[in-house]
Amino acid sequence: MGTPNPASTYNQSTDKLLSILELLCVTGQPMRLNEISSKLNFNSSTALRFLNSLERNGYVYKDLDSNKYRMTYKICGLASYVSNSAEIINIASGPIRSLSYSLGECVCLAISQSYQVVYVYVCDGPKRILQSTQRIGKIAPMHATGVGKVLLTDFSDQEIDEMIAERGLTWYTENTITSKDQLLKELQIIKKQGYGFDNQECDLGARCIALPIRDYTDHIIASMSVTGPAEAMTDDFYKVHFDEIKRTADEISARLGYQQKK
Repeated sequence: MGTPNPASTYNQSTDKLLSILELLCVTGQPMRLNEISSKLNFNSSTALRFLNSLERNGYVYKDLDSNKYRMTYKICGLASYVSNSAEIINIASGPIRSLSYSLGECVCLAISQSYQVVYVYVCDGPKRILQSTQRIGKIAPMHATGVGKVLLTDFSDQEIDEMIAERGLTWYTENTITSKDQLLKELQIIKKQGYGFDNQECDLGARCIALPIRDYTDHIIASMSVTGPAEAMTDDFYKVHFDEIKRTADEISARLGYQQKK
């Protein structure tokens, strides 16, 4: 086997598109097509192709009076996911580690992004090996996970419809919710009781209990779960440890400025 060609390990088109984004961000000023082409040493047709793609996806817009391209604030929304996640992790990591070591089980913190669950912090219990869906950075379906269903309880009807249209209600096991009516009934139960379950809905053999993490706006910005093998995550386990699990979720929410209604 020969040495791989370094050029084959990356996408040059992606590099060019990102260089345009970076140029517009760093300069902080609107720029004409010929200015962008000149600065980046691209031909005009190449630069225009990438600018059209960025415009179509909402990252730049063209001022028709000046013919200059400007950044939109969409990229700020992406940046906020990163900064908000980092803040939540810093605040939640201590209580989550304490809970994980107290219970001897895995505790996860997840957020929603693009109508999917993203696990942003995971603490292995000392006795357990994680399921594949609980690795940091792992993406999972909202309708088939405890954390995902808890996050969905804060979604509007329109957002739930958009999630279903974009991601579907994919079948994973015989326990997976696969219809909108089923999902809405489940979400009503979770709203009423304040917590949700994953009863082997995404992976056979894995169960969890999930609770909301709220911030000062009273919105659910994350969800925390205790997860493990079905033989360990029994109804008796939930009953015995529920108060401790809830105290941890409430502590994290309080650190984020949430004040429980009296």
